[in-house]
Amino acid sequence: MTEDKVKVSCGNCGTTNNFPIAARGKTVRCGRCKSPLPEPGQILEPGEEGIMALFHNSTLPVLADFFSQTCGPCHMMHPILERLAVRRAGEIAVIRIDVELHPELAREFGVKGVPTFVIVHKGAERGRSVGATDESSFALWAASRS
Repeated sequence: MTEDKVKVSCGNCGTTNNFPIAARGKTVRCGRCKSPLPEPGQILEPGEEGIMALFHNSTLPVLADFFSQTCGPCHMMHPILERLAVRRAGEIAVIRIDVELHPELAREFGVKGVPTFVIVHKGAERGRSVGATDESSFALWAASRS
């Protein structure tokens, strides 16, 4: 991360872009597909094509949160995930995948319970954690796999 730019990954095509810090609050577009980019530290909830594009095209490691709207531990982990996304902005892309909306994707990744967290970098799984945990343990796990 430089002082004036932060790396963000496009939720549409997965391309990693430099987001000018001075442009926060404004629409910044992907250099490849021209879709609006997320602000640094924002958690993405892309569609299935965007998810796969992020897994394969992002130069940043992608932390995927496989969750369910009806899962209590998933709701407990969401604020922890939000804080991690902000702290690690420019170092990791964070996405949420609702297993009820994307059952095939959950099956493809072998998700048997939620929350399941998977770190993928350049198409390869680098780490997996299942269940809720405390914030410091989760941050250490994510740092050791990304």
